[in-house]
Amino acid sequence: MPDLFVFLFVFLILTCFSVLIQLNQELAKMHIIVCIKRVPSTETKVRVGKDGKTLDPSGVEYLLNPYDEFAVEEALRVKEKKGEGEVTVVCLGPGEATKELRTALAMGADKAVHLKDEIPDRDAWSTAKILADYLKTVENKDLIFFGRQGIDFDQTQVGQRVATLLGWSCVTAAIKLEVQEDKIIAEREIEGGREVVEAKLPAVITAQKGLNEPRYASLKGIMQAKRKPLEEAQYNDPGKAIIIDKMELPPERPPGKILGEGVEAVPLLLEKLKNEAKII
Repeated sequence: MPDLFVFLFVFLILTCFSVLIQLNQELAKMHIIVCIKRVPSTETKVRVGKDGKTLDPSGVEYLLNPYDEFAVEEALRVKEKKGEGEVTVVCLGPGEATKELRTALAMGADKAVHLKDEIPDRDAWSTAKILADYLKTVENKDLIFFGRQGIDFDQTQVGQRVATLLGWSCVTAAIKLEVQEDKIIAEREIEGGREVVEAKLPAVITAQKGLNEPRYASLKGIMQAKRKPLEEAQYNDPGKAIIIDKMELPPERPPGKILGEGVEAVPLLLEKLKNEAKII
């Protein structure tokens, strides 16, 4: 009987030890989050909606923000280089944004989270506030990637705002990145040169064109994406800080004028530049 108690005691100790090892291994895995956005294609002909305050969505082709493709690719490369980890993509956007989330999953992300939002002109502050509040609920996160900017409004603000709200380090417009155990070393393009910066983990990175070459989703990746988890998360809407009062297209340019040919047209050209265009 005593031998049985000894056996059970040893078995219990080994089981607890095994669980602790497994837990430590899970905690050691890097968890990377990529925040993505659904944007209109740059080939779309923009039209103002009937309300005069939003864009007309009819006939518009939407896609994954190109700068976010660099962010997803870099997250996948960091995970692959370390040989383990998890990449989660998060999108604040309308119901149709599941298409862009599936695109990121097909590229290789492990799971996706959809913060469903039907407001078409969400400003940078409320976007960052919603994302930061959600990200605070996510445990064991090490790196958060954003694209440098969204090609729809070009505000270039959300990544930096989220980092501020989280109290994290932030490196913007990264074109080269090295992730070490407790820090990152990034290279940025600045006017007239480049700079190398170092930041402690956890950190927020915004990806610039040139950071990498995003991969295409393979047929296998597309099929696997259908089976990967895509959950819808709830959030509190803080309301917009900026309200669009009016939206309109710029006025059409007047047709060009042909003033003549050769040197004979120069005096007339100078006269037009001075008296009509008023640029000399």
